[in-house]
Amino acid sequence: MKQPLIAIYFIFFTGVLSAQQTNLTVNQDRLEDRIFELAEFGLQENGETERVAFSDADIEARNWVIKTLKGFGMQVKVDAAGNIIGTREGTDPSKKPIAFGSHIDRVPNGGNYDGCVGSMAALEIVETLNENNIKTDHPLEVIIFPNEEGGVMGSRAMAGNLGKAALGVVNSTGYSMGEGIMRIGGDTTKLKEAKRGKGNLAAFLELHIEQGGKLEKENLDIGVVEGIVGLNWWDVVFTGFANHAGTTPMNARQDALLAAAKYIIAVNEITNSFEGTQVGTVGRIKAEPGAPNVIPGKVTASLEIRDLSSEVIEKVYQAIKQKTEEIAEASNVSVEFLPLDTTAEPALTDTSIQKEIESSAKALGLSYQYMPSGAGHDAQDISRFAPVGMIFVPSQGGISHSPKEFTSVEDMANGANVLLHSILALDKKLD
Repeated sequence: MKQPLIAIYFIFFTGVLSAQQTNLTVNQDRLEDRIFELAEFGLQENGETERVAFSDADIEARNWVIKTLKGFGMQVKVDAAGNIIGTREGTDPSKKPIAFGSHIDRVPNGGNYDGCVGSMAALEIVETLNENNIKTDHPLEVIIFPNEEGGVMGSRAMAGNLGKAALGVVNSTGYSMGEGIMRIGGDTTKLKEAKRGKGNLAAFLELHIEQGGKLEKENLDIGVVEGIVGLNWWDVVFTGFANHAGTTPMNARQDALLAAAKYIIAVNEITNSFEGTQVGTVGRIKAEPGAPNVIPGKVTASLEIRDLSSEVIEKVYQAIKQKTEEIAEASNVSVEFLPLDTTAEPALTDTSIQKEIESSAKALGLSYQYMPSGAGHDAQDISRFAPVGMIFVPSQGGISHSPKEFTSVEDMANGANVLLHSILALDKKLD
């Protein structure tokens, strides 16, 4: 059963936190108010919110965040990639910043919680620290990443992985990444300045809705994220022979689509045959020439495999490839696997940060479970140069990227409190 939020509790972080800090909680009503206020940016007459990256609504929301951060007394800048970075000074200038945040851009016709919970929780944590006159030794950075939904653009730039080719990718607003960066206050001519090297941050933490149904199903409060899965994409091309559907006997056909159908079933069966949490998906298929009275001569299908281990991804891929080649031979067609550039390496979260998140959850009387993230996040790229941690809170019904996504105010506050106390604990333990 879920544990209720408690206002007063005792946390034994090796005795380094003051009594004031151990009793600290965020204002959950204020957190929810900000979620709703953010949702107003891009609100349509039909009740849906359109706030895709680079849109007018996105820019208005970003300006509101910047104004809010400045109102907290933070130093705010927009780097060359469009990342919003608000800095709260620490008492020890020699220490590197502890950063936390997420994104506020949305998929078309998305919901109010994906990315927004972590971003608004970051604002709430700073305000909570301010009103309780709590100073940290480390500087604190609130980072709001741009265009997460369109290619984790801001975090990729911070990691030095945003190449020139990506700048030409156009999103649903009609703006390319390059145009969008300029539109939101960045500068593509100085993009290298957005890169941050190893040791630049002491740690980065991201609070996010789970975007799945595991926490809700298990009636758990907190997910301690072990890592963010890697993913690999392929185009799988079956080549047979296009011929007249009425005059070609069934036993004389070289039907590329029939082979592809058997391949799709094989992907599901083979992926399930391995122990673990790996997933394999065929989400796109194109048959040519695409006429009802012509046997398909060519079919291009997709393949996506995700897991926390690159080795597991490779094992699943090789098993699928072998079976598919057998299917192709039996079907008298050829098959080719073409790797695509859309590849992300698995990113494990820092074990010491995991333990602090776990300790914070325990101290707050919250149930938790270690789990992988099946979706990509900004933390994935930040892990290339800094230790990262991620906290999940439940998504009602496991729904995300939808106007129906929902996380309760109690769950949001639980996550924000775990984030807050993890930050305070790390502040005392990290160099």
